Amino acid sequence: MLALRPTAITLNKTEAVLEIVWNDDRVCRYPLSELREACPCVECRGGHEFMGREHDPQDILRLIPKRVYTIKSLDLVGNYALQPTWDDDHHTGIYTWDYLRRLCPGERAKHD
Repeated sequence: MLALRPTAITLNKTEAVLEIVWNDDRVCRYPLSELREACPCVECRGGHEFMGREHDPQDILRLIPKRVYTIKSLDLVGNYALQPTWDDDHHTGIYTWDYLRRLCPGERAKHD
């Protein structure tokens, strides 16, 4: 089984999307504001009891952002994740490759 990993990551601030090309040639475009609302950190999730896959958003495009968000900086975490610093200075969310792939618009419908 192929371990899914990005081959290209592009932060398009003009279109307000994060684009990831995966090693299976799938291209995912994540709207930044919805991606911010899907932050996987304990603070954004509302506590440790809301951590884990069962609390992940079912469809990132159905999330209703509180406002328009942008990314100030985007850092790699090892070889397994991205850590954005958002324009509201939030920076504790670590988006693993697995999590990002599951958030890919249209991806969940293909696998559920």
